[in-house]
Amino acid sequence: MRKHRIVAVALTLALSAGVVFAGEGLKSGPQVGQKVPGPFHPLNINGEAAGQKFCLHCKNGTNPVAMVFAREVNEPVTKLVKKLDACTGKHADASMGSFVVFLSDSEGLAAELKEVAGKEQLKHTVLAIDNGAGPKAYNVARDADITVVLYTDHEVKANYSFKKGQLKDKDVEKIVADVTKILPQK
Repeated sequence: MRKHRIVAVALTLALSAGVVFAGEGLKSGPQVGQKVPGPFHPLNINGEAAGQKFCLHCKNGTNPVAMVFAREVNEPVTKLVKKLDACTGKHADASMGSFVVFLSDSEGLAAELKEVAGKEQLKHTVLAIDNGAGPKAYNVARDADITVVLYTDHEVKANYSFKKGQLKDKDVEKIVADVTKILPQK
């Protein structure tokens, strides 16, 4: 009888550990199938509302959108921004929009983002700044360095979240490939 209890306890622990490991994925931002929470007003760094607190969610309406929340400017984020900018231009016929909101209270970030926008010759993707916690209704996880939400008609079709140092080139390619999930079917 004791042997059966030990086996049962061991099996229960193993199954519990499996559930814990399986659920370890980082959840950040609105999830697939959910509606995007709505308006918020980050400080736009480039684009038509540069220098103003302006609602990019409102501007894009029901169009297909690639929305990114990032905690810092770094090479992987810059690669993602460049690819999304090109993708947004490529799908201008679908009125696709894209924007990256940097969640930071850092002094000097605006100047750094202006430099990035100019250096990378961003034509379609708006860079913006919001407080370090991000817009409350969007539930951006504190340990998410980058959160990417692809949505259309205000409904999330894809969500990707990465901790610091996790975003790799293959992830950027996957995100860009998944833009088809938000484009009108031909």
